[in-house]
Amino acid sequence: MRAALVVTGTEVLEGRVQDENGATLGRWLTGAGVAVERITVVGDDLAAISAAVGEALGSGVDLVVTTGGLGPTHDDRTMEAVAVATGRSLAVHEGALAMVTRALAAAPAGASGAALAEGGRKQATLPEGATVLPPAGSAPGAVVPHGGGVVVVLPGPPWECLAVWRTALRVPAVARVIGADPDAAPVAVMMADVVESEFMDAMGALQPEAHGLVVGVCARPGELEVTVRPPGPGADAFVAGLSVSFPGAIFSTEGARVEEVVGRLLAARGNTLGTAESCTGGLIGALLTSVPGSSAWYAGGVVSYADAVKHSVLGVPGALLREHGAVSAEVAGAMAAGARERLGCDWAISVTGIAGPDGGRPAKPVGLVYVGIAGGGTVTVTEARLHGDRARIRLRASTMAMHALRTALEA
Repeated sequence: MRAALVVTGTEVLEGRVQDENGATLGRWLTGAGVAVERITVVGDDLAAISAAVGEALGSGVDLVVTTGGLGPTHDDRTMEAVAVATGRSLAVHEGALAMVTRALAAAPAGASGAALAEGGRKQATLPEGATVLPPAGSAPGAVVPHGGGVVVVLPGPPWECLAVWRTALRVPAVARVIGADPDAAPVAVMMADVVESEFMDAMGALQPEAHGLVVGVCARPGELEVTVRPPGPGADAFVAGLSVSFPGAIFSTEGARVEEVVGRLLAARGNTLGTAESCTGGLIGALLTSVPGSSAWYAGGVVSYADAVKHSVLGVPGALLREHGAVSAEVAGAMAAGARERLGCDWAISVTGIAGPDGGRPAKPVGLVYVGIAGGGTVTVTEARLHGDRARIRLRASTMAMHALRTALEA
């Protein structure tokens, strides 16, 4: 099955708001075996939205999903645009109106009764024959059949979008698309410390096209995500070839993020983890706590940005800081050991480095990072020279630390 996504909003088009919905729905659909052929971003313009929806439908896809533009204001035009694209008239849906009225009654009053009533009727105006999707906020969504396909209209706020999407999946017209080929989801291979040029060399030797495979590559700081379609013996053989070309690089064949893998390893051991971060400023803790159930194995962390905090909270000796400096293997090791002891956990990660753009010097340039791992009766430290701007160095350092811990836990 094939799908197209239409993301609406002038604020997204102009870059003032980053689109989350397209990425979330794209991952969801791909994981369900639906091929996402395009994601189109358009502004709050009736003609542009209707044209994007019409072009997607005209391409023959089975599913078109729109996000955004369902509010009460003048520039919320998506329902009208979908009606135009599908050749349907618009009418107030009484069931939707009751839902909107209840949602507005429960919200703090910020407008006059007349304005709320007018906005409520606008949000409850749907294409004729549409199936209403109850709102997560105040804006209902809709499922609109068209020819052999279907259009799903979702609100823009990401949490509302995902909540209404889950409801849409229970509508038979949508379920037929999503459930048509449950075994078609690609194999998602996650690899660490493999650069794209090295991967392309391996591709040349493995020749996936000759075996009818379509391989996609997405590079992230310190990682590659490789998708292989279709699943089956051919894909399995390709993944086996990758494992030979890059020993130890594959850390998941089901698309699991490194923080998820680390969590599983800690849970299997019955171990707990603590963090001590300097240049990453809490990014590692944020990654770990993004995993559901992380409270079972993540004890907590210390953002020890200043030397005084490294000393007073983590117990890093002042003499060590004076002699070697905060960005050093010695301090990284002491930070990890201190975090493990002070937080009372089985393992601890530490990161200290120079993220830039200032603060570097010939002996310690921007991008110099040390990662300490304390656990299993030892303390180990890894040095890396990372490249990029401040944001990329911090992200890469976080990923590097997670993989260092994963490797230690797998040993």
